[in-house]
Formats: sequence, C-alpha cells, structure tokens
Amino acid sequence: MPITSPQAAERLPRDIQVLIAAALIVALGFGLIAPILPQYALSFDVSNAAAAAIVSVFALTRLLFAPLSGRITERWGEPIGYVLGVLIVAGSTIACAFAEDYLTLIIYRAIGGIGSTMFTVASASFLASRSPAHLRGRVSGLYGGAFLLGNVCGPLVGGLLSPLGFRAPFLIYGIALVIAAFVVFFFLVGRGRSVAKGPVVALPPMTLSQAWASPSYRAAMIGNFGNGWVTFGVRSAIVPLFAASVLHMDPFGVALVLTAFAGGNAIALTFSGRWSDRVGRRTPILVGLTIAAVAGACLGFSPHAWVLIALSLISGFGSGLFGPSQQATVADTVGREHSAGRVMAAFQMAGDLPAIIAPIAAGAISDHFGFAPAFLISGLVMAAGVLAWARVKEPRSAA
Repeated sequence: MPITSPQAAERLPRDIQVLIAAALIVALGFGLIAPILPQYALSFDVSNAAAAAIVSVFALTRLLFAPLSGRITERWGEPIGYVLGVLIVAGSTIACAFAEDYLTLIIYRAIGGIGSTMFTVASASFLASRSPAHLRGRVSGLYGGAFLLGNVCGPLVGGLLSPLGFRAPFLIYGIALVIAAFVVFFFLVGRGRSVAKGPVVALPPMTLSQAWASPSYRAAMIGNFGNGWVTFGVRSAIVPLFAASVLHMDPFGVALVLTAFAGGNAIALTFSGRWSDRVGRRTPILVGLTIAAVAGACLGFSPHAWVLIALSLISGFGSGLFGPSQQATVADTVGREHSAGRVMAAFQMAGDLPAIIAPIAAGAISDHFGFAPAFLISGLVMAAGVLAWARVKEPRSAA
C-alpha cells in the first residue's frame, strides 16, 4: 500500500540530519583519495594489476567483515558502531600517508575496509530504526544524495590539492574523518544528545530468517545484487575500458561518461525518495530497475561517444530512482522496534559481492567475446531484480 501522510513535509529529526551531514564529509574524503589510490600504489613500482588490487582489497574486507559489523551494531548500538568504524577508517587513512612500501599500503587499506563496513552498516541500521515510516524514502534519498555529492565534488577538490603530492589528501581525509566521528559522538551519544530523547537503547535485533520471510526483502536483495554488479562493478571497471579502447575517447571523455552517470543519479535523487513515500516502494523500484537494466545492456552497442554518454546518463537516472526505495524497503521490513544490524549487513553484502566478481567476469567475457556480450549479460543480471519485484505486492510499512 502507498506510504502517505499529511506530515510528509515535516522536518527531519536532528539525529538523522547529523548522520546525513557526516555522510557528506565521509564521501567528500573518499572522493578525494579514490582517483589517486592506484597512482599512489604505482609509485611503489608495482604492476598495474597490483595497483588495481589496492581497490579490491578494500571491497573484500568490507564483504568479509560485514556480518561481524552487524553483530557489533546490535550489541553496542548504532552510534557507537558508527563512531568506531569511522575512527578505524581515519586511522588507516592517516597510516596510508606514511606507508613505506606497497605491502604496508595494502594492509592499511584492508584495515580501512573493516572500518568502512562497520560505519555503513551502523548508519543504515540507525536510519532504518530512527526514520519515521512516512519519511523513509526521503531519508534514503537524502543520505544517498550526500554520498553522491561527496563523490562528485571530492575528485574536484583532490585536483586542487594535486600539487601537494599523493600523501597530503590521505592526511586531510583522515583528519576530516576524526572530526566527523566527534560530531556524531557528541550529538548521538554524548552531551549534545537531546535529554528528552533519553539514552540510546540497543533494540532487539531482527534475525535474517525473520527478514527473509518478507518477499519484499528477498526482492531487494536480488535487486541490490544486480545493482552491485552493474553500478559498482561493470560501470567502474569495464565502461572506462570500452570508452577508451573501442570509442577511442581521451581521459576527459571517459571522465565525462562517468560524470553523466552521476548526473543522472543526482537528477533522480531530487524527487525519487519523496515519490517512494507518496506512492509506495514497488513502482519506483520497477521503473528504475527496468531503465537501468535496459540502458546498461545497451552500453556495449554504443557506436559513438555521445551515445555512450547519453546511455550512462539514463542508467544513472534509473539507479537514482530505485536506490532510495530499495533502502527504504529494508527499513520498512525491520521497522522501529528492532535493530537492523545483521539485516543491513546482509543487504550490503548482496551489493559488495558482485562488485568484486563483476569486473573479473565482465572483463573475461569482453576478452573472449567482445564488450557487447559483457554489457548485455550485465543488463540481464540487473533484470533479475525486475522479475523478482514484479512478483511482489506493494510491501506494507512496519511502524
């Protein structure tokens, strides 16, 4: 049933505003260092494959430690889990600035992945349990928009800092993370927390079996797997290769393709969360997944650069349509009476696993059969989410 309320335009709770602001700081910093990470690794005289591994190891430790992160969140509460995770990433990031060899660098980045999964699971669980039911789509959209804005603006700031060398951005990001952790601790745990709201109480956890009993949660897991495959796997690794090797686009053109996806995503996020709260979760998810799946499948057939840019824009738009609704669906499943730690951890793993597998699988397919089949298969993976959601009735929101 649609999620409606005459209070839909009410102001977001302060705790949620704090977490969204912290997300912007975290994303800005990540966008700051992400473009230079492979180059930093290459400065230690390693191969291209080893330089790429500096990105993969972060995703791998996120995947492996996601279940533990869920347990920590449930035992100590979301704010403590968030602050601890952010501080771990801060420490590992600052350590990266002082790495003396490649092995040390990759160990520090692996440790950062542990902290990353801790604070992402904690923040998702916090938003799920604290967001009013009629505002969950809007909250998910704003939170995703904060990360998007940070990831878009971060590289621009990084470009301005390039004269300072590779190590300075890591120091700046690490210090910013410490500040973000302090702000979250002050407002959500410490003296800045509203007395009227009382102390943070750890809610009883929802088990995976309870969540899995919900058809909408199962569909969201399948949809997130497809999203991880196409959006975080193929888009990041294979699209730049196709643009450069087949369409002969220069680095600026490749960057324009990736920016087009972010632009389409940003356009959709301006209204998709509110749309989800107004009409329900199913329609935005079906429309968004379908658009993203079709556009993603067609990327490899682009005859010209402008076609690839246009398809990337459309794909990003589709992703921005279904993203907030899928996140809100998980929050709807959990409700406000349970902790969402392990449920959110499993949902996160459903997106992290294909992000690790997809670049390798799609790369192998493109090597043997060409880019078009690689993109076509990726579109079919995302289309599985469309089929899953087509079989689900509009989920009812938990209180």
